[in-house]
Amino acid sequence: MPSRLQSLDILRGLTLFMLVFFGPVVSHLLQTIGAEWCNPILYQLDHEPWEGFRLWDLLMPLFLFMAGTSMPFSFEKYRDKKGREGIWFRIFRRVLLLFIIGMMVQGNLLGLDPKHIYFYTNTLQAIACGYLIAAVILLNFRQIRWQIICTIALLVVYSIPMAICGDYTPDGNFCEWLDRVVMGRFRDGVDWDENGVWHFSETYRYTWIWSSITFGATVMLGCLSGEWIRKASGKKTALGIMLTGVLLVGVALVYAHFEPVIKHIWTSSMVLLAGGFSMILLGLFHYIFDCLGVSRGVTFLKVYGMNSIVAYFLGETVNFRSVVNSLCYGLRQYMGDFYDVWTTFGNFFIVFLILLAMYRLRIFLKV
Repeated sequence: MPSRLQSLDILRGLTLFMLVFFGPVVSHLLQTIGAEWCNPILYQLDHEPWEGFRLWDLLMPLFLFMAGTSMPFSFEKYRDKKGREGIWFRIFRRVLLLFIIGMMVQGNLLGLDPKHIYFYTNTLQAIACGYLIAAVILLNFRQIRWQIICTIALLVVYSIPMAICGDYTPDGNFCEWLDRVVMGRFRDGVDWDENGVWHFSETYRYTWIWSSITFGATVMLGCLSGEWIRKASGKKTALGIMLTGVLLVGVALVYAHFEPVIKHIWTSSMVLLAGGFSMILLGLFHYIFDCLGVSRGVTFLKVYGMNSIVAYFLGETVNFRSVVNSLCYGLRQYMGDFYDVWTTFGNFFIVFLILLAMYRLRIFLKV
């Protein structure tokens, strides 16, 4: 059993690099260039408006999948040291911290305005709920076959009311209805008119409460992959994970004829599709970085991957553009429209420098 999965740190780092450096900088650059050849790239660096799947739609499911991949390793360690009560304390502490940080990042908690506090609206909170569901399964069903059955059950349970209560349109799906009923004005996307009356946004279509079930299924796919590596790390395992990922992609494409692939509401077909891609990536990275021992040229990804919470929080919450502008405002007259691209680059480069300093000082913050 490997003591630490280098592949997981690197894959997590690649995902964070895409989210808090490559994506925003390249998107801003290509939009400024405005050439026709930029459009296919920009298409993949944005989310699908409703039904379908793009490269950028993979990032959030991949986060959840990787959270699950590490669980078999951490749970085995804490079983030995703290027993069952210690594990539950750690689980609930992590769920609480992820929810609070999620509200700081996207729930407008730092705005201190009660009208615009959103309770459940962020990737970190999705990880928290998926992690909790997966933890319950792992702690009560130690055998792999039962874990697989539970994962399938989550996908089926999610799909039943989706199929019989409404449809798969933005306004008519069961997930949308449930979020509106339960969260009310604390749902993200709520707008206020000049008379102080709130109403649901016509453009915000992400759902969370019923989607938590498939968040759990996504994390479980990561758990099953992590357990596979934990028990039999090696080239055959890497190949097996990749082939299983290909199989899941095939199943997802068939299942999409009955339940469309919609990331906004986290449909079961989307879970299978994203989970399949995630397994292919994990298997490939496990083969390259754990089995072959390749280590050159990927340190910058570890910088992101080993402080993923800090990278995400800084990238999504703190704006360093004012720092860049204070030092480089003289360049605006020479760079024109590309000056804004430069400040975007500088913003995320400062985030990287902070993460690099933490990496070299061996400071790693976890929840």
